[in-house]
Amino acid sequence: MKRLISADTSEVLGWTAAQLAQAIQASEGRVVLSENIAPKPPIIDDITSSEIARAFGADLVLLNGVDVFDPAVHGLVSGEDIIRRLRQLIGCPVGVNLEPVDTDAAMLEDRLDIAPGRQAGAETARRAAELGVDFLCLTGNPGTGVSNARIAEAVGEVSEVFDGLLIAGKMHGAGVGERVVDKQTAEAFLDAGADVLLVPAVGTVPGFSAAELTDIIRAVHARGRLVMTTIGTSQETSDPATVRRIAHDNKICGADIQHIGDAGPGGLADPMNIVTLSETIRGRRHTISRMARSVNR
Repeated sequence: MKRLISADTSEVLGWTAAQLAQAIQASEGRVVLSENIAPKPPIIDDITSSEIARAFGADLVLLNGVDVFDPAVHGLVSGEDIIRRLRQLIGCPVGVNLEPVDTDAAMLEDRLDIAPGRQAGAETARRAAELGVDFLCLTGNPGTGVSNARIAEAVGEVSEVFDGLLIAGKMHGAGVGERVVDKQTAEAFLDAGADVLLVPAVGTVPGFSAAELTDIIRAVHARGRLVMTTIGTSQETSDPATVRRIAHDNKICGADIQHIGDAGPGGLADPMNIVTLSETIRGRRHTISRMARSVNR
């Protein structure tokens, strides 16, 4: 199987979820995923944040804040083909966040109100498939009241109706007073049908150690699944040395995909930090290859 990090658009956009997973695995810990807030005006006002992320080294693009019943990407005309149009422009798989909001668990009193089209479930997953989404990420934004128990339930619901790659887990507390991740939680997500376990990157949430992450990754890999570490705590806008350290430490632990979040200006990480992450986990050669490779190949 060809590696994602050196594949052309004409190959990648025709892959099934299983083929994409194999290409990520074959890339041996060198895949970069950039998240951006799709409806938010980008730092360059006549293009999308996704185009910026791709140009600075992202292999995968994850859209946050998308209502699948009324999808909007700033810089594109809204419509049924908006996700497919974005895929053509950036030439890589596009994913969408859906939030498994738990209305029963003990939450913050000021929990954010999440539109139905952003909440995880069978109906929104079907709609995402209709839009041409390549992968779904079941996770929670800050203060949204997303619990691990509800994520596991939602994975089961979504996996029944969505054929794309399914990522699940928490980057931070998301408004619920529980441990963000442990082995038991990871197993529950995999049992429910997740293809990729999402975990916070070491160095982003207090008390989550490299030893714990390594143990979780080994358990996930033993089951033939993948792990994505995430920078979801605004450290995507830290100095390059911090991003470099996080990237290096999490590669040592065995991460398959490294995510960089959306907390910067325009709902995107500092573009230079995307480059820094890329150079750290795969060197300048593959970074240049990704940045320069035409989407028309």
